[in-house]
Amino acid sequence: MPDMLSGIKIIDTDSHLTEPHDLWTSRVPAKYQELVPHVKTVNGRQRWFVNGDISLRGAGPDSVIRKGAEAQKVPGVAFNDFTINDVHESSYEPRARVAALDRLGIHAQILYPNVAGFGNSRFLKIHDIDLRNLCVTVYNDAMGDMQRASGQRIFPMALVPWWNIPMAVKEVERVNALGLRGIVISSDPHVLGMPDLSQKDWDPLWEACTALRMPINFHIGANADESFDAFAHASWPCMGREARLALASAYMYLDNARVLGNLLYSGLLDRFPECKFVSVESGVGWIPFYLQALDYQLTEAAPNELAHLKLKPSEYFARQIYACFWFEKVPPQNVIESIGVRNVMFETDYPHPTCLYPDIRERLTKTLGHLEPAVLKRVLQDNAAELYRIPI
Repeated sequence: MPDMLSGIKIIDTDSHLTEPHDLWTSRVPAKYQELVPHVKTVNGRQRWFVNGDISLRGAGPDSVIRKGAEAQKVPGVAFNDFTINDVHESSYEPRARVAALDRLGIHAQILYPNVAGFGNSRFLKIHDIDLRNLCVTVYNDAMGDMQRASGQRIFPMALVPWWNIPMAVKEVERVNALGLRGIVISSDPHVLGMPDLSQKDWDPLWEACTALRMPINFHIGANADESFDAFAHASWPCMGREARLALASAYMYLDNARVLGNLLYSGLLDRFPECKFVSVESGVGWIPFYLQALDYQLTEAAPNELAHLKLKPSEYFARQIYACFWFEKVPPQNVIESIGVRNVMFETDYPHPTCLYPDIRERLTKTLGHLEPAVLKRVLQDNAAELYRIPI
C-alpha cells in the first residue's frame, strides 16, 4: 500500500502532560515550597497538595505508556496504580516526547494539563487569590520553557485565571508574549456565581483572544463544578472498575455537545466572528446530527427568543468551531463531507487511557486513506497549523 500520508506533517491536537513533581516547587522561593502544588505520600499513595494540606488530586501519572525501551501501552485500569516512575519519560519530559513523536510519525502536539484540571478548576480549592494566580503563572512559565525545549514541536495550552476576568485578559496577553498559542478555560463559570460565557462581562477576554489569535479550547471535563464525577456516577451500581472507566469515558465525550449548543445559541459568535473555539477530545461523529438538531429546534422551539441570531448554528460552527477525532473510523469521512474539511482536526490523546498508540499512521491510512491528498493534508496538518500558528 502506498504511503498516503507521505509529505504530511501530522499535528496531534490533543495530548497530555504528566506534570513532573517539581514543576512548581522548582520555580518558587523556599517559602512557597509547601504552598504551590507539591506531592506527598499519604497512606502509601502519592497525592498533589497545595497550601500545605489541601488535596488537589492523586499524583498518578494518567499515562498508559509503560517505562522501558518497548514503551508498551497498558490497557484496562492497571495504570491507576502507576507512579511517575512506572511510565515512559515521554509522559513528562519534552525531549523524550519529541523522540516519541519522531517514532510515531507526528510533527507536533497540542498539550493539555492534568493537575489543574482540563478547565483549570482544581485551583479553586486555593482560597488565597494571590497564591492561586501564582500557581497559574508558574505553570504557564514552565509550559513556555517546555515549548522552547521541544524545538517548537510541543505546544502547551495556557491556563487562565478565569475567576477574575481582568486578570484573565492580562494572562492571555502575557502568555501570548511567551509564545503560547491558545488557552483552556472552564465551560461553566456560572455555577460559581460568575456570569455565563455569553454575557458581555467576558467580552474583554474574547477581544484579547481574537486580537492575539489565541483559540479557546473546551476540553471534555472542563466544567467548574466537580460535584458530578462521571467516573463515579455515569454507570449503574452493578458495573466494575473497568466498565465504569469505559462508560464514563464515552459519556464525557458527549457533554461537549451541551457546551457547543450553548455557545452556538448564545449570540457571542455574532459579536466576535473571528474568535475561534475548539471542542477537544469529544470526537466528531455526533456533530452532523447535533447541528441539524440545533438548526431545526432554532425555529421549532425558539422562533422568538433566538430570532436575533444572524446565522444558523451550523453556519456559526462552519465559521468558528473545530472538533477533533481519534479512534473513530467511519464518522470522520461523513463529518468532512457534512460540515466541511476546514473544521476537523486529528488527535491521539497521548498518553492517556484510550489514546491511539502505537499504530497511529496505519490507523489513519485505513480510516482516511481513500480521501484526496489535499483533504488529508488539510485535516491532518493545515487546519491545526493555521489555528495554532505552527510553522510548517
